[in-house]
Amino acid sequence: MRVLILNQAFHPDVVATGQYAADVATALVELDHEVTVLCSAHGYDSPSLCFPPKERWKGVDIVRVAGTRFGKTAKWRRALDFASFLAQCAWHAPRLGRFDAIVALTTPPLISAVGVACKFLSHGRLIYWTMDLNPNEAILAGWLDETAWTARALTFIQNFSLHHSDAVVALDTFMRDHLIAAGTAASKVFVVPPWPQEDVRYDEAGREEFRRKHGLHGKFVVMYSGNHSPCHPLHTLLKAAEILRRDKTIVFAFVGGGSEHRRLQQAAETSGLHNLRFLPYQPREHLSAALSAADLHTVVMGSKFVGIVHPSKIYNILAVGAPVLYIGPTPSHVTDIFGSGASSCAFYPAKHGQADLVAGHILRAADARSRSRVTEADFCVREGSVQRMADIITGELARGSAVSAQVFGPVRNAKVES
Repeated sequence: MRVLILNQAFHPDVVATGQYAADVATALVELDHEVTVLCSAHGYDSPSLCFPPKERWKGVDIVRVAGTRFGKTAKWRRALDFASFLAQCAWHAPRLGRFDAIVALTTPPLISAVGVACKFLSHGRLIYWTMDLNPNEAILAGWLDETAWTARALTFIQNFSLHHSDAVVALDTFMRDHLIAAGTAASKVFVVPPWPQEDVRYDEAGREEFRRKHGLHGKFVVMYSGNHSPCHPLHTLLKAAEILRRDKTIVFAFVGGGSEHRRLQQAAETSGLHNLRFLPYQPREHLSAALSAADLHTVVMGSKFVGIVHPSKIYNILAVGAPVLYIGPTPSHVTDIFGSGASSCAFYPAKHGQADLVAGHILRAADARSRSRVTEADFCVREGSVQRMADIITGELARGSAVSAQVFGPVRNAKVES
């Protein structure tokens, strides 16, 4: 059977959605399906980075399309990059032949519309893998006016895509509830949480090397690693860093990128915070070392974004067994994980605005200096989740109808059983 995967990012891009798509693509190849990926020829966060237009990787045929490379420094630049990529996808997708199943992710948001078109042209099945919900995210983040025609158009396309999908995959139960409330049939919504990246585990040697390289040796490192965006407001963590600025033993490391990364750097410079370090996204092969370098990992969830975006960084953090500082609302997927006892990692929760509590948590964690590590057996999500995604897709391929609720039905449990 032939499967087409649509997403802006794919291997070797280090963006999370591209890595998740790569894991599922290779799992489908192992099941003897022919997999083609249509993605961008440019790096998602580094547009200057270029990949070959065609490549065969681990049995996956990758077709990359070029587009504008204005970057993310302004909304219009990002919009033009998205539009040019979508136009290229709309042109190339019909020329790739017929597919039995189309898997559309959500980067960029309108890629699902290309998926619907491919479904109609191929008479195949459409699996809509919702990594986030847009335009909901854009409206809540202040990027888009809810009353604007663009917001209404995006909402229409989102609902149109959901309506014509044969299966919709949500990342957590909160996202599932949003989808159902928006009118998506509950019978075709399935919950598949993401998973740790392959080979991500605690790396003692890599930890020491990373810390020496970036001047972190001998420090208690509080790390935020991932996307810097309004969905993950960092003002409380920044205020805690200001409270602890005189403690020379504590360093805050911000690793990654995103629309707020430069703004956060400017705020740190203005405030004269010398206990902050800013580092770019780390290559996948160095991810274990980078994550292991932290003594305390921070996960941040905007109060309005529960069920709209998913805290996927939590899985790699659990894979290295680091204590977790959580700043965000309750309940959420993060509090569900720790409330269910799915992880034995130390957990320090706080709400937005509680900078004093966050600073106190950091001091307590620094005083304990304990690394309660877990293994894949303690929090086993990778094999179970990848297999679950492959089963949903192959179920659509095999039967040409919605996946049986008795086999792959929606679940309320935040932890995927293997």
